[in-house]
Amino acid sequence: MRRGVSSVGFVNEPENLTIMGVGDLIVREPDPAALFALCRDTLHAADVVVGQVEIPHTDRGVEQLVNIPTPPAPVAHLSAFVEMGLTVATLAGNHTYDAGEPGVVDTVEGLRALGISTCGAGVDLDAARQPAVVERRGARVGVLSYNTVGPRESWASATKAGCAYVHVLSHYELDHPSPGGPPTAYTACVPPSLERMESDIRSLREEVDVVVVALHKGVGHWRAHIAMYEPQVSRAAIDAGADVVLGHHAHIMRGIEIYHGKPIYHGLGNFATASRTLADRTSGASAATQEWARRRKQLFGFDLDPAMPAYPWHPESRNTAIAHCRFDRSGNIVAGFVPCYIDDHLRPEPLGPGAGDAVVDYIRQIGEEAGLSTTFDWDGDVVVVGAG
Repeated sequence: MRRGVSSVGFVNEPENLTIMGVGDLIVREPDPAALFALCRDTLHAADVVVGQVEIPHTDRGVEQLVNIPTPPAPVAHLSAFVEMGLTVATLAGNHTYDAGEPGVVDTVEGLRALGISTCGAGVDLDAARQPAVVERRGARVGVLSYNTVGPRESWASATKAGCAYVHVLSHYELDHPSPGGPPTAYTACVPPSLERMESDIRSLREEVDVVVVALHKGVGHWRAHIAMYEPQVSRAAIDAGADVVLGHHAHIMRGIEIYHGKPIYHGLGNFATASRTLADRTSGASAATQEWARRRKQLFGFDLDPAMPAYPWHPESRNTAIAHCRFDRSGNIVAGFVPCYIDDHLRPEPLGPGAGDAVVDYIRQIGEEAGLSTTFDWDGDVVVVGAG
């Protein structure tokens, strides 16, 4: 809570403040609002909904071949996020600069014109580091967004548009008797970069009642894996004053950790991610896109499901969740999630007890595989998580 403030000043005292968070959002395909048909009522019940808008939305600019080929989506498709109920769009990610400065500017301006707050990207680094602040039930909620992965071209600077970021270094040690054998990867945040994020969080903590930090992090498409730096950056955010950490980027769910009583969602996976271009193998696709499509199976061990050409993701990624956090007037948090499954039409469907048990078991299993100790208990249609 704000220093010197003992409680959140809710307008309706008996009610809690509810914040929901979702993972990656890609709405490039036609009729994007249809993706939210099954989850709209659930999300509209929240006071604040935070989600990661994964790609630029622009009708101008030149595609920058700085990462996995990802053409921008039309600006008009941003209106789907209004239908969804999105309150704050986090924008810091590896695709932030894929359409150059026009993509950054048009995405930010397009979302704000629709009444959706943004953070994590801007015309320069100072703008990208600015939080989104919204007020609900008399409480001020602040959101910050950072990218921890490459490419560096996506990062903003003092004179360049892009995203806010935390710089992470990788060191590969050959822990194998044979030259050329598989190495062990050691990762850690560069101290000045991490300290900049911590400073932003501490400053925001002074101004708001609830702080949410979104981190674009992790290794894509790997089941359960949490890299060394991920607990470091996530726990640093909590230590600096964050109440909730929302992870995304890997396009597959990761485990949930409770640290000092605060939830760290290490990866919320896909939510609504419809994109044929990421897996296009047609002769009309760009050479870079076709090459990426050929490398997918070799790198990640899975191939495109021909029955779902607009869903080029790991088959296990259809297990997903909506982060669900309730705050009372004293700032106490009950953290959990609504299990969801992505159906054959690419729509995330919230699932209650019984129907959602398989998704809950999956999230429990991947957490255990990653060495996390977390409890899971149904409370109505929400699964409440605790420290194990």
